[in-house]
Amino acid sequence: MAGVIVAVVIAAVLLITLARAVRIVPQARAMVVERLGRYHRTLTPGLALVVPFVDRIRDRIDLREQVVSFPPQPVITEDNLVVGIDTVIYFQVTDPRAATYEIANVIRAIEQLTVTTLRNVIGGMNLEATLTSRDQINGQLRGVLDEATGKWGIRVNRVELKAIDPPRSIQDSMEKQMRAERDRRAAILTAEGVKQSEILRAEGEKQAAILRAEGERESQILTAQGEAKAIDTVFRAIHEGNADQKLLAYQYLQTLPQIAQGQASKLWIVPSELTGALGGLGGLLGGAVEAAAVKPPGREAPAAKSPAATAAAGTSPAVTHPNPTPPAAPDHDQG
Repeated sequence: MAGVIVAVVIAAVLLITLARAVRIVPQARAMVVERLGRYHRTLTPGLALVVPFVDRIRDRIDLREQVVSFPPQPVITEDNLVVGIDTVIYFQVTDPRAATYEIANVIRAIEQLTVTTLRNVIGGMNLEATLTSRDQINGQLRGVLDEATGKWGIRVNRVELKAIDPPRSIQDSMEKQMRAERDRRAAILTAEGVKQSEILRAEGEKQAAILRAEGERESQILTAQGEAKAIDTVFRAIHEGNADQKLLAYQYLQTLPQIAQGQASKLWIVPSELTGALGGLGGLLGGAVEAAAVKPPGREAPAAKSPAATAAAGTSPAVTHPNPTPPAAPDHDQG
């Protein structure tokens, strides 16, 4: 019976020893092993064996990137304004041994280092620069924290300012300023819209005026061309018909009333070439009247030809009259 008890005890001790000797390290984790109170080695992910009752797991380290958000910290700017700044730190353990033995509380140390660095950076900037220079502040914080935490086996990957809260009075002033700026931009945009509208309207009127002027010009050109063609046709017809001076004088007399209808027709000019023709036409008409007066009785006077027919035939009626006196040429208005 005693032998059975001893065997059971030995088996239990062996099982406990085996359990303490085998360690399974998860992925992205590390275990710091001490032997007899001193650092011995760091266990990496996987299966590992340690000496039972001699080796001891000092700490289990998470090798993944960690995010720590710190509560808002009051910081004084260069222009003596107190602002509350909320920061977020992204860091990662790169050396489990240094993170275990070089610093007692990593999170607390990073928080205090962040606060002091933030006060030094913000203390050299005014409120406006603080609100508009987040990237610059983040870069300075990251540089200082990465340099200070390097000996702790920690790498600071990124620092972000989550919120910057100025005093309430400053917030009200900033809101008024932003509202005024928005109103100014709206007024500028409205003015630009009106300006563009007026420019487009003026351009449209300009193009319309140009098109109207071009239309009128083309119309006048076509009218002038038509009149020139008509004049040329009449001129050729007259010359081809061999019209004599009497016919031309008769047509001129017919045209004078139309010329007189113009508002600017104050002076009539009779071409010198038509003076003789007008005189001959007057003599012709006078001779025809006298011939009708001395017609012998019993014979009807032959029908007098019209001046136009006479001119077209190129001959004048043979009227003999002693000393025929042609009527005077009609007076023309000189005024």
